[in-house]
Amino acid sequence: MARGRQGEAALGAGRDLVDGPEVKALLRTVTPGDYVAFLAYVPMNETHEVLLQAARLAVRDTLRVATCVGFGPRYLHSTGQAYKGGPNSGVFIQIICDDPDDLAVPGRRYSFGVVKAAQALGDFRVLQERGRRALRVHLGSDVKAGLALLGRALEA
Repeated sequence: MARGRQGEAALGAGRDLVDGPEVKALLRTVTPGDYVAFLAYVPMNETHEVLLQAARLAVRDTLRVATCVGFGPRYLHSTGQAYKGGPNSGVFIQIICDDPDDLAVPGRRYSFGVVKAAQALGDFRVLQERGRRALRVHLGSDVKAGLALLGRALEA
């Protein structure tokens, strides 16, 4: 299968993630020597970290490839640059959500949530422009439930 652009999936609310073909199709592109990165633009807390690590381990153990988890936009300042500039051996699952607690940027007509969403979209578009295998997964507002569904889908 050609290594190239994938797409976006609205998974979670109103959709059975376990049966969602997009994530499975993306993972079928993984070959020996590749790695899978979970790029999570979700609130960084212990619950989300545990669920993301469980998903990461499921992929690692099933596909026998290196895996990693990064919280966005933090990872953009470190590993994010390598994802776009290194060899095309990465497979990326960008995970986004609706921000439950959003604050207005003082003196502006937009919020910090809008800034974060723009960073996530920009990062995803650059991955696509560089021909990276990437999928954008939107969990909706219940991040914990969405991550649990994603984990179960990856274990299946």
